[in-house]
Amino acid sequence: MYQLIKPLLFKFDPENIHYFVTRNLKRFNKFPGGKALSKAIWTMDDKRLEREVFGLKFKNPVGLAAGFDKNAEMIAEMGNLGFGFIEVGTVTPLPQPGNPKPRMFRLPADSALINRMGFNNLGVDVAAQRIAAYRKNLKKGEQALIIGGNIGKNKVTPNEEAVNDYIKCFDRLFDVVDYFVVNVSSPNTPGLRELQEKEPLMNILNTLQQRNSKNGISRPILLKIAPDLTDSQLDDIADIVKQTGIAGIIATNTTISRDGLVSAHKDETGGLSGKPVTKRSTEVISYLHKASNGAFPIIGVGGIHSAEDALEKLNAGASLVQLYTGFIYEGPGLIKRILKRLL
Repeated sequence: MYQLIKPLLFKFDPENIHYFVTRNLKRFNKFPGGKALSKAIWTMDDKRLEREVFGLKFKNPVGLAAGFDKNAEMIAEMGNLGFGFIEVGTVTPLPQPGNPKPRMFRLPADSALINRMGFNNLGVDVAAQRIAAYRKNLKKGEQALIIGGNIGKNKVTPNEEAVNDYIKCFDRLFDVVDYFVVNVSSPNTPGLRELQEKEPLMNILNTLQQRNSKNGISRPILLKIAPDLTDSQLDDIADIVKQTGIAGIIATNTTISRDGLVSAHKDETGGLSGKPVTKRSTEVISYLHKASNGAFPIIGVGGIHSAEDALEKLNAGASLVQLYTGFIYEGPGLIKRILKRLL
């Protein structure tokens, strides 16, 4: 059904249609029987799909990547579409509007997107309040989704003070999320990727690890990396995970590469996602898995448009996978196809 309406949706601006679809999805789930119908059509509950990764129990291994639900508005609705976990954000300490519009572009001939959103979000306080409300509104016996908090720095914060922004987000979200993702790999905040260098990255991760205990509870901290890193930089990443003791890696974020693109918007600045990233993100997963001898979990994301794409990432060493651009191009049926294939 989604493939029938997709040509209509793709006639409109990507960012505007995103908000149109998500608003109406929320409305549908509020109608009497809407939530139940959504779950009946899209979700798949089977004990064989459960995964335990970095101490958390996931109902299935297919999650929604950060960037789709920046402000924690759609947690329940995305769960009703079959996702096993949701990653909200990227959130920053203070609200920020992001980069000037237009800032998201479809590349249909390449099954891809380019975005230069720039961490547009309502700030960490709003996200924290909404996640808390989601948990409070769960009915008795209803299982909560695993929720990750993807955290970043405000654009106006200089890199020398970036650690303070990560601390603020970490402390504010600690009581409401299940795991954290440190995002230093988006290409859309000036200078952010410089924080992927070993010294500043070690400082951020070690600082968060030192704060990672409250009433005897700690949260898994993951690092999201770019697909554009060299092998020697990936070796550094594996070493950083070992030295800091963080829980794992998310591979990968969007790429600045434009190799082989044919669509009209191929020269727009920003991060490229979708099928052009499929091969490279899987290569990064495989490299890190082998270089570390499987010492830490990896969440695989980047160009998953089919059940086969998901299986390739899992076979390369990923413990879980996430969707974003493939979800937009293929629709919610992609989640169920992946889960059926896994079974």
